[in-house]
Amino acid sequence: MAVPPLQQPSFLLASLKADYLNKPFSQRCIDLAKVIEDYPAKDLHFIFPWVVESVFGSLDGTVLGWNLRCLHSQINPVEYSIAMEFLDPCGPMMKLVYRLQAEEYRYEFPVSFLPGPVKNSIQEGGPLDCPLYHSRIQLPISGFHSLNLALNPFEYYIFHFAYSLLTYRSYPVGYHFSYSESAYFSLVDRYLKYFLPVEGNVPPPPTLITGAAVSPPASRTPTVPFTSYGVHHSSLLKRHISHQPSVNADPAAQEIWRSEILLQIFVEMWLHHYSLEVYQKMQSPHTKLEVLQHHLGVSSTQYGTSTQSGYRTLLMYQEPFSPSEEHVLVVRLLLKHLHAFSNSLRPEQFSPSTHSHASPLEEFKRVVIPRFVQKKLYVFLQHCFSHWPLDASFRAVLETWLSYIQPWRYASDKVLLGADVQDRTVSEKWATFVQDNLLMYTKLFSSFLNRAVRTDLVAPKNALMVFRVAKIFSQPNLAEMIQKAEQLFLEPDQVLHRQHRIFMTPNQGGSFLSARQPVTTDASFRVKNHVYSSEGQDCQYRQMFSAEVKNLVFHLGHLIAQAQQTAKSISDHSEATSKQSFLSWFSFGYSGFNNSYNGNDLDESGSSNIRKTDEYLEKALEYLCQIYRLNAVHLSHMAATLGAAQEEDGKKQLPDCIPSENGLVLTNLGRYQIINGLRKFPIEYQGDPELQPVRSYESVTLVRFFFKLSSAINERFAGEMESLCSRRGWIGKVARYYLMPSLSQKSLHSPATQQRSQQVPQPRLSLRFLASYRTMFFVFLIYIVAWLLSVGPVPCTFYCLAAFLLIGVAVALFSEQQKLHQQ
Repeated sequence: MAVPPLQQPSFLLASLKADYLNKPFSQRCIDLAKVIEDYPAKDLHFIFPWVVESVFGSLDGTVLGWNLRCLHSQINPVEYSIAMEFLDPCGPMMKLVYRLQAEEYRYEFPVSFLPGPVKNSIQEGGPLDCPLYHSRIQLPISGFHSLNLALNPFEYYIFHFAYSLLTYRSYPVGYHFSYSESAYFSLVDRYLKYFLPVEGNVPPPPTLITGAAVSPPASRTPTVPFTSYGVHHSSLLKRHISHQPSVNADPAAQEIWRSEILLQIFVEMWLHHYSLEVYQKMQSPHTKLEVLQHHLGVSSTQYGTSTQSGYRTLLMYQEPFSPSEEHVLVVRLLLKHLHAFSNSLRPEQFSPSTHSHASPLEEFKRVVIPRFVQKKLYVFLQHCFSHWPLDASFRAVLETWLSYIQPWRYASDKVLLGADVQDRTVSEKWATFVQDNLLMYTKLFSSFLNRAVRTDLVAPKNALMVFRVAKIFSQPNLAEMIQKAEQLFLEPDQVLHRQHRIFMTPNQGGSFLSARQPVTTDASFRVKNHVYSSEGQDCQYRQMFSAEVKNLVFHLGHLIAQAQQTAKSISDHSEATSKQSFLSWFSFGYSGFNNSYNGNDLDESGSSNIRKTDEYLEKALEYLCQIYRLNAVHLSHMAATLGAAQEEDGKKQLPDCIPSENGLVLTNLGRYQIINGLRKFPIEYQGDPELQPVRSYESVTLVRFFFKLSSAINERFAGEMESLCSRRGWIGKVARYYLMPSLSQKSLHSPATQQRSQQVPQPRLSLRFLASYRTMFFVFLIYIVAWLLSVGPVPCTFYCLAAFLLIGVAVALFSEQQKLHQQ
């Protein structure tokens, strides 16, 4: 292929920017792929930052880029396929990255766009727990506030890709689609499957096939010495190469650095937004007291402390970052793949004796979750559980948590788990994972209970979340494994006292091994190491099966029983309303005008969703009884008692009230009953029937038209109508039937007051019934029948008016005779 004529890099960049504004998306991608293929790395190095920004958008959000998070396969199929092909792990964009990687170019990424804890540690010269930053920090002459990371092309690309998830995006109004079907979500899935393969090794870069050399990033000395960093862990690849000189012959050992860098960047950018150190400080009773004193405005000089330190800690913990639902779903995708990646480790590699002979990829699979993910994910989930709104969007956080605590769902040995899949029993081989992640099961479960008792369990989505958690924790053998892990944590220390506890791995010199019980002691050490390294040395652990948590579960069971009764009453009301609406089509007049308005937001969910709510709550109650071995008979009796308290002689009771001079006053119990939908006042319209709101079965235009017409007639002939109604003969009876409102036949009063001024009803004509859809339907049906019988519209109208008048005469005379018999 002929080499293109050499152009200045600035001219090439200007040409690409002009094409970006003038050419369509597909043509831009074709031209850019051709530029990557034809131009030398020197020119591509100059345009690389702009290309990355044009794809993922600028870090400050001013440049939108391709907006991959809104690119949907069903809405934009052409653009979606082009973007996926261009950004594929083997596509033109990665080819550009590998070409620049071979030349060892460096690009700057501002430290100010890193997560809060990392940014603060770098700016203050504090220790960094991630080796990703150790050799990449550069400090320009301008000062501390212009710190940058010097990154190779692969790191620069992945950093921008990961950060684009955190940039705020405003979706168009009415633009609804599943986050999992966006181009960004699909690219995350592709990158994880390519660089963290479940089967086989990481494929070599395309440039290696053509003979170019792409080497892992060389170890560099930091431009600015941060003496407080301390000792940092070396890369898995470097440690493996140092122990095995002949590893250069293994292509997987040469390419494992991409997998490690990709995972570290994803974890740092998506999970490390909350400091573990600050979180541990917030768990200290001393800090909690200082924060409480600050909120109450109480001086703490009498306690010998200062509220300023606690206030600063509170400000550090309450960072402005709040993850979105899309962010959490991407984290869930990462966790699910990491479980599958870790579980693909060959069984023989689990043995400690084989660790020294394992390949870099196998060693990476063994430590990927405990070393890179566990602690940062725990603090991330704790923040979400504490700060997420009490609505249905919490489902994303919930499923992320449940995916992490169920690694057996992503196990590769399906054949060995055949029996366990049938009866949902959790195999004993997962006991080690439960012990290493005890807080993920126990403390987050307690946090969920605290959320569940504050939500509306009648809502189907909230009931589903309670059902999901109860079902997962009721898996056979899981509760037993959690209890055994808690027992290991409660074992007394055999070597060190608690106040001087320093947990170390055996390789670092620390050991809890005992000659009498080596396995149990080692497991106890691991559980304690997990709890104290996550919660701090002064944490106060609350057992999942303690009396306090059991009382919380029992309280939740009480609320579930109440929600079941509420759902049942809503379902019964919906059925009664549907029957009444169906039968009301066969009646005329004011039926329904004085009926109570029973509109309820829950009615919009439909009877099928209400039935689902009842099913979810019933199964959730059953699973909670299995987990905590509660008495199901007692809970059933409690539900029946609640149902009996709601009904007395088959009639719904009013909310709990106290009589007063001004009527009935709600008590605290009455307010609770109304808020939770247990009881309610009968709401009836007691005003002028002509002025009540337009009903759903009425035409708004016709209601207003007939109201104006009736008002004009009543105003014009008020005296004549009053004289007609005052007559004693049958003419007066018929006039009173048509002109006197039906409100006078029923004495209504509000439950909040015992007195109502007696008003004498005035005769008037009401034509509002003609605005009813059912009336119009019957009139239309009558004219159709008349047309079939060859009766013209004028005679048909006359017959209808005559029939209407005769019906009124008959009803008036019959009602008058009935009154005489009653007297």
